[in-house]
Amino acid sequence: MVFDDQCNPLLSGNLKRLAKRAMLGLAKTGGIASNGSGDYVIAFSTAEGLRIPYQSNSAFRSGKILRNSEMSPLFMGVIEATEEAIINSLFAAESMKGNNQQIEALPIKKTIKIMKKYKRIAK
Repeated sequence: MVFDDQCNPLLSGNLKRLAKRAMLGLAKTGGIASNGSGDYVIAFSTAEGLRIPYQSNSAFRSGKILRNSEMSPLFMGVIEATEEAIINSLFAAESMKGNNQQIEALPIKKTIKIMKKYKRIAK
């Protein structure tokens, strides 16, 4: 699939569909989007070619848009990118102290050992 540099060919309907798939990436890390979790996803296009002009000489809009049948690779990419971002944030987190509480960072070596034991990562 090739997109030109001037066009992000996703209209609002497919952007909504794409955003919903991010929650699947959250689920792959064990997240359940519980009540009060505050999980939300925003998807938007920055494509200049899809912007609706305030004024135009034409009564019609035109531009390239991606067909629904071509969305599956993008869905998979969003799922994988979301999962990766969550895992990266866990491994990059630092210990924190506040409100009379100390929250320790993830013990990376111990975590990797556990992940290898349960075959979540290669040895």
